[in-house]
Amino acid sequence: MSLAGQLYKLQQLDLELQKKQQELSEVENQLGDNKALVAAESRLASQKQQLEDARKKQKNSEWELEDLQERIRQIDGKLYSGKTKDPKELVNLEKEVKGLKSQTTTKEDTLLGLMSLVEEMEARAKTTAAELERLKKEWEERQETLRPRKGEIEIALAELKVERSRLAEQIDSEAFNIYERIRLTRGQAVVKVEKGRCLGCHITVPTSQWQKAKAGELIQCNNCSRILYLE
Repeated sequence: MSLAGQLYKLQQLDLELQKKQQELSEVENQLGDNKALVAAESRLASQKQQLEDARKKQKNSEWELEDLQERIRQIDGKLYSGKTKDPKELVNLEKEVKGLKSQTTTKEDTLLGLMSLVEEMEARAKTTAAELERLKKEWEERQETLRPRKGEIEIALAELKVERSRLAEQIDSEAFNIYERIRLTRGQAVVKVEKGRCLGCHITVPTSQWQKAKAGELIQCNNCSRILYLE
């Protein structure tokens, strides 16, 4: 195999290494990606707290309503027991009952609103809890699929690195350094010549150059400096 051929093969390994490394990064990102799960957990926790607060308000409203109703019963007892004879006191008691009944009506309306709100919150929390369970299941299934895939990619990467090191040892150090320098600046260090053109910059290569490259010499394109390779 010519020197350019060795460098071309090295480049293919580097491209495959880059591809596998990118694939590994994507798998690792997916393994650690639980944003949707965390968001659902946070949303459910917030809804549960709001639901607890609403239930407390409902309970307090029920107690307040019971207090009002008990107060009305007590006054009604005085009004209809016949023990209270003073007309003025009777009038005051009737006014107080009227005011308490008005408060009771308002409190009942408030309580109905709170009960409706609690029902809505319970339904919302139930929906979020179901969504959370679904997300958990999907996340766990994804982990079970991705973990083995991560291991496969890591093995492939290790094998490619060994193969690259073995090939790099066989390549002339000066040529290897030229390859590395071009790869860092151009991305692609070795390019084929087809129909007399450099496939890196698409400029026509002088006949003498591509003939030397075909003969096995290390020739760089006059225009883009990439190493020319002819099969």
